[in-house]
Amino acid sequence: MEKEKMIAKIKEILEEAEPYVVGHGGHISFVDYEADSGRVYVNLQGACENCSLSAITLKFGLEEALKKDLPDIKEVIAV
Repeated sequence: MEKEKMIAKIKEILEEAEPYVVGHGGHISFVDYEADSGRVYVNLQGACENCSLSAITLKFGLEEALKKDLPDIKEVIAV
């Protein structure tokens, strides 16, 4: 999949997760996608910035959702 289409799909999946994150007082935004490494970079804001459970949300929520639909995704990293 070309990079532009991949980024559009990543953003779509993140938008689907947004209500859950907002419900907990946070916000997540797309930062970058590295096609070579399969890494997606996101920014966690609001309550998510300092939440001890944000790593779980990131790895077992967002990362798994992205990997399910986009097998080229290898990792999601908060920056």
